[in-house]
This record gives sequence, C-alpha cells and structure tokens, in this order.
Amino acid sequence: MIKTAALIFALLIVSNALFSQSIVGKWKTIDDETGKAKSVVEIYKSGNKYFGKVVQILNPAKKNSKCIECKDSRKDQPVMGMEIIKDLEYDADDKEYDDGTILDPANGKIYDCKVWLENSKTLNVRGYVAFFYRTQVWLKAD
Repeated sequence: MIKTAALIFALLIVSNALFSQSIVGKWKTIDDETGKAKSVVEIYKSGNKYFGKVVQILNPAKKNSKCIECKDSRKDQPVMGMEIIKDLEYDADDKEYDDGTILDPANGKIYDCKVWLENSKTLNVRGYVAFFYRTQVWLKAD
C-alpha cells in the first residue's frame, strides 16, 4: 500500500512538472516533409501572450531569405528576426497555448496556431484553417 501511494505521488509530481513547464526558449523547427532542422525560433512571453521570432536560419543558402509572398507588413522583409508566432495564450484546462497565429514564411500564409509540450524537449506546433491542419514537431535547441 505504501509503495503504491509513493508511486502515485511520484507520478503526480512528474506530470505536474511537465504541465507547468513553459514553451519559452529556443526551439529547432523541423520540416515535417524532410525531417531536417530548418531554423531556430525563440518563443518569449510579453504580457499574458507568447510570441516567436526566427533567431537562426540553419541552411546557409537561405540565411538572407525574405518573405516575398507575405501579404502584410512583413512583405519583402528578412525572415531572420521575423516574428512568425503571435498572440498565443495559455489554456490551463487543455494544457496548451492557443488562439494565436503562425506565419509560414515560405508561402506567406498566416494560420491559426496552437502549441503544446509533448515533453520538456518536444513542442508540437499546429497551424490550421477550420478542420485542415498541419502539425510540426520542434525540438528544444541547446
């Protein structure tokens, strides 16, 4: 009985630690089609919302790329330093960050966005329009 109670207590502590972890930090974006790392995005908190900007482009040939297809103020702006995630809010009930947007600089499209931690080193990033979505797995950058 004592061992069972200790095990349950340990599991509660571990699960609570996972859910209280923050998405703030640097994340390697992984292309869901090629499986290769493309960039590093730094997610930060401002007020009660979370944002993400490109802080490193890993392909040397694309280091000076611009968002040619963007339709907003980011049109023709460098992707390096660009804010691509905006206005995410933490939803404690669902243990995810949602109600934000994400920009795909490759095609200039802006999608609704939500993200959630799979574990301390894995972030699921979903861009969607209505019922159509694409989810990428980003890895904690060292």
